[in-house]
Amino acid sequence: MDQFIVSARKYRPTTFEDVVGQRQVAETLMHEINNNKLAQAFLFTGPRGVGKTTCARILAKVINAQDGGDPNQDYAFNIFELDAASNNSVEDIRHLIDQVRIPPQVGRYKVYIIDEVHMLSTAGFNAFLKTLEEPPSYAIFILATTEKHKILPTILSRCQVFNFNRIETKDMVEHLKGIAQKENIEASEDALHLIARKADGGLRDALSMFDQLVSFGGGKITYESAVDILSVLDLDTFFDVANLLSSSNIGDALLIYDGIIKKGFDGSTFLGGLASHFRNLAVSKETKTQTLLDVSESFKSKYLEQSSALSFAFILNGLNMVSEAEEKYKQSRNPRLLVELMLMKLGHLNAFIQSIPSLEEVKKKVGQPSEAVKVAPLKRSASIVEDKPKVEAPEILPTPEVDVVRQAAQQNTIEDVKTSNATGNGDRLDGALQQANKTPALQPKDSDKVETNRLKVSSFEEFKRKKSALQTAELASELAANQANGEREDGNEQDALDSSAAESPINAGLASNSSKKTLDEFWVDFYQTQTPRVLTCLKGLKYGIEEGQLVITLNASHQDGIIEEIRPLMMQAIKKQVAHLKIQSIQTVMGKIEVQERRPYTDKEKLDYLVKKHPGLAEALESLHLRLP
Repeated sequence: MDQFIVSARKYRPTTFEDVVGQRQVAETLMHEINNNKLAQAFLFTGPRGVGKTTCARILAKVINAQDGGDPNQDYAFNIFELDAASNNSVEDIRHLIDQVRIPPQVGRYKVYIIDEVHMLSTAGFNAFLKTLEEPPSYAIFILATTEKHKILPTILSRCQVFNFNRIETKDMVEHLKGIAQKENIEASEDALHLIARKADGGLRDALSMFDQLVSFGGGKITYESAVDILSVLDLDTFFDVANLLSSSNIGDALLIYDGIIKKGFDGSTFLGGLASHFRNLAVSKETKTQTLLDVSESFKSKYLEQSSALSFAFILNGLNMVSEAEEKYKQSRNPRLLVELMLMKLGHLNAFIQSIPSLEEVKKKVGQPSEAVKVAPLKRSASIVEDKPKVEAPEILPTPEVDVVRQAAQQNTIEDVKTSNATGNGDRLDGALQQANKTPALQPKDSDKVETNRLKVSSFEEFKRKKSALQTAELASELAANQANGEREDGNEQDALDSSAAESPINAGLASNSSKKTLDEFWVDFYQTQTPRVLTCLKGLKYGIEEGQLVITLNASHQDGIIEEIRPLMMQAIKKQVAHLKIQSIQTVMGKIEVQERRPYTDKEKLDYLVKKHPGLAEALESLHLRLP
């Protein structure tokens, strides 16, 4: 009985033409050999099972046979393979250096292949540096590794680096087909594609799985046996799940996922396969991207059929939802619920997409001006506030402050009428007098009603009422200043002032009693009319005028944002109310933030605090020999 040789060894390439999926590396090495431009050291890096060691052996054989030597001659005495994982010390490198000094007996070159070179120790790397940089003319070093980042930069700079790529699925499938024909094995193309995808770019892994499936099927490889032996999810499963979700059949989709879990598959495996399925459906939508499908021809036709039946909106949103679930899966406390919730959302996705109006429908609705847009009233849930009787507050509820304003407005308006009659302008203020009489002062008998109404109005309504009263007083003072200036101007300006007084009789009545505000009065009046948040901020700040600027000293960093919000409003109020101060701008500066000393907490801290505060206490403790336990 002949000894069985695994396919990875039996069909190992012996020439560069037989190397699978590494065309750029093979061609570069052949050009260097033919042009006699070989480097003294090479570094082959890439994933496992992609042909690094195989290319190193082919290179060692070809360079010895290039000068007319027998290509079939055994040059094993010229090829030294060293496993750096088990020979990584300085002594092993010294032994290698001693061997380099001896020239080859047969052939032209001595080739040293050091596999897994990243396992060498730092001292071993340093001992190898000089020999690697200036070896004898007959010595060539080929280093192979799967982890290039672990190699010292001084080693990398002395080598020609060749990056081996993962072998593509189509190249791997063709290679497996060739082996199946040579071995008279009946292999399904779908099964070979499944092997290639499972191998993830490593041909050695693919050949190992190939041998396993041949042994299981007795010389026959089917897609069903490959799914069972390799423990992968069948692509047909994802086709069924996508069809069920597109038709909103959530129950059957959940049952399929439950069966996948019972078979021993992890939820992340299902999410990864479903994400790949939606990706393949997305690239199947356009003809020019269909080449990106890495599946067999039979499954390619299925993807084209299903992608044409599904909308691109469903595919794209589904891919997005699956990707989000895949990211959250590891951090989720209930991963199964997360996947099931995603399936439920996908089941309702088509219905949601169909409910969205199309662009043409929106244009038709916008293009019909005769149809009024009907807005459905918002239904709010019942609350305690809504159950209370609603009180419609007047625009300005009578208060003692407003009462004083109205009395002053009546008195001053009457005096202005008398004065204007003496100057011949009485007719112009008749309207003002009548308007003032329409706002009677608050009588004592109405005080009870006012208090009752005040209790019924919320604190926010009371705040609005006070704000309106203060704004009325400010307008009155501003009008008074304009009236005083208008008396010294010509007749046209006097007519304009009289007309404005007739429109605002209350403001005109208060004008005679107004005077120029100080900065402190303006500051208090301004922040009292603001919101509670701004009022609290401004109330504790320091301010002053420096070189035509209002300088506000802040106590905290967040106050700067509040000042920025009210800066335009404050500047407008400054120009109207305290223009005589000639403030041109507002500037903020950060004051000193006082750091409070930490209060003593532990017994030792309390004792140290007391000793520091009372120096005599330390002597008393020392004399009484008292210590903390």
